[in-house]
Amino acid sequence: MRVAFFSIAILLVSLRSHAQSPAQTSASGNYMNKTDAEWKQQLTASQYAVLRKKGTERAFTGEYWDNHEKGIYYCAGCHQALFDSSTKFESGTGWPSFYAPLRKESVAINKDVSYGMVREEVVCSQCGGHLGHVFDDGPRPTGLRYCMNSVSMKFEKSDNVKK
Repeated sequence: MRVAFFSIAILLVSLRSHAQSPAQTSASGNYMNKTDAEWKQQLTASQYAVLRKKGTERAFTGEYWDNHEKGIYYCAGCHQALFDSSTKFESGTGWPSFYAPLRKESVAINKDVSYGMVREEVVCSQCGGHLGHVFDDGPRPTGLRYCMNSVSMKFEKSDNVKK
């Protein structure tokens, strides 16, 4: 009985911490301190739903899932550089997928226990915006798949990319 109570208490604490807004959960203290009204004014409705409310766009509908151009993917919330197109790969999932961020410090990983699953949420380390999730079924060299929402990012073409 104590084990069940303890497990439920841990789950409730996890759910409560996941429900906080990203600006309140920064481990590094780098997240921007904007109000909800400021984010609503800056972002489109779909960007707000994903970046600030942890939504997910439907597979195969985002602007970048099938993008093959050379360039850099930036956070749509704060314009921090997140991913280089040279690390993008075809995952077959319908979302842009990368095997590594541009810099390890560009993203932060949070435990996500929503919808009865345990996953690793990827957020922008600068503004705390929800980008997607990371899974351990990606290609070499990292074995990771950063499965991102197109609406969370802005792509800028660049010839300085290795791909």
